Amino acid sequence: MLDHIGVPVSNYARSKAFYERVLAPLGGGLAMEVTQEVTGSRSHAGFGKDGKPSFWISADPIAPLSAIHVAFVAPTREAVDRFYAAALAAGGTDNGPPGLREHYHDNYYAAFVLDLDGHNVEAVCHLPE
Repeated sequence: MLDHIGVPVSNYARSKAFYERVLAPLGGGLAMEVTQEVTGSRSHAGFGKDGKPSFWISADPIAPLSAIHVAFVAPTREAVDRFYAAALAAGGTDNGPPGLREHYHDNYYAAFVLDLDGHNVEAVCHLPE
């Protein structure tokens, strides 16, 4: 059900180094990094195994550190679209409409909403159309 989870960090470089060290004994490591230049806002580091990031940190020194990011696996792109519509109908706030996010990979199709408490909730499909 869960694809990945992300947490904001107050000091990106320090936290990135911390997680590189503490996840190594568990067989994990830095699997992907998306820089501020690519996103236009913040840097993100994804840690995981076998090249699949499942735990992300995001540079966000002013966000409440209680805000989290959760991504749910969607079986199809249509399911991502339905998730997005249902979330908005249920009172969620748009945080990125359904679409490709090719800076992650060519088939990364996702939608983002803020839930009623401001948490960033995502549905993602990794499959080609």
